[in-house]
Amino acid sequence: MHERLSFYVHRDSPLHRLNPLTKLTMVFAFILLSFGSPWYWTPHILIVLVILPLSFIGRVQREYLLTAARLIFPAAGFLFLMQSLFQPIGQTVWFRWWVLEVTHEAVAFAFVNAARIIVMVSSFTLLLLTTHPSELMSDLTRRGLPSQFAYVIISTLQIIPQMQAKAQTIIAAQRSRGLDTQSSFVKRVGALVPLVGPLVFGSLVEVEERAIAIEARGFTSSHAKTSLREIPDSRFDQILRGALIVSVLLAFVSRLWLS
Repeated sequence: MHERLSFYVHRDSPLHRLNPLTKLTMVFAFILLSFGSPWYWTPHILIVLVILPLSFIGRVQREYLLTAARLIFPAAGFLFLMQSLFQPIGQTVWFRWWVLEVTHEAVAFAFVNAARIIVMVSSFTLLLLTTHPSELMSDLTRRGLPSQFAYVIISTLQIIPQMQAKAQTIIAAQRSRGLDTQSSFVKRVGALVPLVGPLVFGSLVEVEERAIAIEARGFTSSHAKTSLREIPDSRFDQILRGALIVSVLLAFVSRLWLS
């Protein structure tokens, strides 16, 4: 398995050993609970008491926290700031300056939305860190998902790490030819053109090569396909999936009941 072409981090952990469908169900359950629960603090509780402990259970806490610090928290923080400053709701004004007016209701609304974004992106991050794309694809196709849909899902999961690997290769090649990519900001911006060109055209060539490889492997064949590796689906996985689905249904029923 080529981990460098995905976010997958090989570890021996309970989270890694879960069935891929169970982890996918977990992701959508967390997202639906954070958006559909009638209780304000649900997404915050999911972050602190569920998602963060799961990263330690899966032994990927370092990779998760690094991703959170670089991507998840800055994006959620920017969303919180924009909605706090420009959301025209609420009567309890905290402070007013020129055309900006920050209210208690706007801050509360922004705070819960930022937490929901963290839940959504963090859930998918844990899925990518603990599930190899080939295992997910094999399990989904084994359960009857058309190969075309499975391929779209896997390609989406792999596109960012593949682009990163290709970009690093191009940067190293251009540096060996004397391209300055580490000096001033202006020079680094000017160096983007010789980097972006090979990256875009190389990706287009890779799409054609992948299409040829897929056809050569009988991707569109109607015959039943087999896998060299059997993906286990334990009784615990089945119970956990059922519990997650029930919890989502209860959350939506509670929302309807309390509304």
